[in-house]
Amino acid sequence: MNAIEIRDLSKSFRGMYAVDHLNMTVPQGAIYGFIGENGSGKSTTEKLICGHLVPNSGEIKLFGKDYTDPGVRVRVGALIENAGCFPGSSVYQNLRMQTINLGLKNPDEEIRRVLEIVRMDDSANIKFKSCSLGMKQRIGIAMALLGDPALLILDEPINGLDADGMRIMREILVDITHKFGCTVLISSHILGELEKIATHYGIIRRGKMIMEMSAKELESRARVFVSLKTKDMEGAKKVLESKFKDVRMEDDYIRIYDVENTESIVEHLIKNGHVVSEIKKNRIGLEEYYIELMSGKEAE
Repeated sequence: MNAIEIRDLSKSFRGMYAVDHLNMTVPQGAIYGFIGENGSGKSTTEKLICGHLVPNSGEIKLFGKDYTDPGVRVRVGALIENAGCFPGSSVYQNLRMQTINLGLKNPDEEIRRVLEIVRMDDSANIKFKSCSLGMKQRIGIAMALLGDPALLILDEPINGLDADGMRIMREILVDITHKFGCTVLISSHILGELEKIATHYGIIRRGKMIMEMSAKELESRARVFVSLKTKDMEGAKKVLESKFKDVRMEDDYIRIYDVENTESIVEHLIKNGHVVSEIKKNRIGLEEYYIELMSGKEAE
């Protein structure tokens, strides 16, 4: 069963489509990276799934049922834009108010559970306004996890975090899926971080889904390249361009795309008087794949 199934979903504002006949499938247990430019329709789609907006047309199913079904709605937790906490209240007090809103039994036990998940079990008495950005994001996730949802929807939760904050957030999201079986839909512009945890991707542009794929499919589609360094980079690049189709100077390396055999590259350079000081073979990552896709180049 899929956690989310969206078919032909549309939402317009003043005659302009924010979401345009969108199709989307999120497998149960996935960490689904939702990717797109600013204004592409990511947040609007998430708000539609959460019931914060009403679609013009189309279908949204969660765990096989209509998204308006009360039994399904209680299985969804979300953090969109911000946590909506009271600055002068403590972390515990903010969470306690949310347990009252949700009508949860055993609120203290539930608060302890979610604070432990987000690595903040020793921060319950800190005032929200005294928390760092990373802590505030984790508090928002803790609030979304109250009631033990089966689906968690997160809008840009890692933006603005430092390296340590992003590492902690990655660990939390992986724990949520692996230990608690929760499906996570996460949007982010930080594609390098998303690539470290996502099992599936959806790429949206101008309100339309242009591609969905698993992490394994991305790996198989991403272009192979060889990167190298020589003493005379410009001269070596010209020599390589005489034999290979796609040669570029990127990130202080010469890159040769779509070539598996590194020996042929080294041999060609040596024959033309260039000694290779460093060479490695790799595949383009999610960010480069996305850029090529958005620029209209065919990513193989």
